Amino acid sequence: MDDTRQDHVTAAPDDRLGVGGLMLREAWYYALPSVALARGNAVHRTLLGEPVLIGRAADSKVFALADTCPHRGTLLSKGRFDGHEVECPYHGWRFATDGQCTSIPSQTKEQRPQPCDIRAVRYAAAEHQGNVWVYIPKQRGHIPGHLPPVPEVPAVGDRFQMHVSVTFACNIDLAVIGLMDPAHGAFVHRSSLWRKEDSIHEKHKAFSPLPESEGLGWRMDRHTASRNSKAYGLFLGGAPQTEISYRLPSVRIEHAGTSKYNYCGLTACTPITADTTEVHHVMYWDVPGAAALRAVMRPIAKRFLDQDRRAVMAMVEGLGFDPPTMLVQDADTQTRWYYRLKREAFAAQTEGRAPRNPLTPITLSWRS
Repeated sequence: MDDTRQDHVTAAPDDRLGVGGLMLREAWYYALPSVALARGNAVHRTLLGEPVLIGRAADSKVFALADTCPHRGTLLSKGRFDGHEVECPYHGWRFATDGQCTSIPSQTKEQRPQPCDIRAVRYAAAEHQGNVWVYIPKQRGHIPGHLPPVPEVPAVGDRFQMHVSVTFACNIDLAVIGLMDPAHGAFVHRSSLWRKEDSIHEKHKAFSPLPESEGLGWRMDRHTASRNSKAYGLFLGGAPQTEISYRLPSVRIEHAGTSKYNYCGLTACTPITADTTEVHHVMYWDVPGAAALRAVMRPIAKRFLDQDRRAVMAMVEGLGFDPPTMLVQDADTQTRWYYRLKREAFAAQTEGRAPRNPLTPITLSWRS
């Protein structure tokens, strides 16, 4: 990963690479947990500034359409959905779940358009491991890539145990780099139970690029969890082996396991608009007593995400004064990689080619 050993002070990444704040298309984005979408229901979501209607048909299949009627732009989500067709609340135009218009009540048989002439924009939607994802293309008709896979937890499989989400009032980049930062734990998440400032010590972690089949990103290779990761010990009953991966556009997956139990966490940042990001955290585990553990884990997970949100908001406020900033070695290397891969993804889209991962294996060191 040849851009790692740089001078300890560099320009702010968004200034240096010219992709700061841009929302990357041709990618799957987390929309909502499966349990939030009952059969025969449809909901509105804004993804990358686009209104999207996400529904579950009578046959339980998930679909996604542009949430604006092609006629006058009315939100279809304000109308009725009977499990088969969506009806616009303004003039009663109806659309099948594949986007095809099936009825235009105001039209005579001689007038144009007829229902066969009209189709609402359809998005690729997929349900996997208890989550609903929507593919946001750069141009219609593009074939989606693979969904981010979460390592399966034995005895739990595709069923996740808990989902929490928090809205960050910032662009996608600040949310992502705020969450992936490896050196903030002892300060942002300080706790007398599992993380104190005096627990900071030197760490050495091996990293490797993800294979092309898994997307554009990198992996912190499997290792024994650090001694100041007491939460793992309390939850899993020992020091687990841990592996963390990050892939564009904004998905972090952590897998930790001991000889007894396993835990997987999926964190996905979904841009709602250019300056608002929804951060989702999904947790899978096979530790006994799931219902009781959810009651304990939910407020803790919410607290952690809100701590990250407040830290990022403080950064947003500071950056509003346009101060000079820097990236240090090696703690900020993953931020460099994120911007470098994002730049490569944009270049590949512009040039009409598959993206190439420029990273190579390396060991990084920092104190945290």
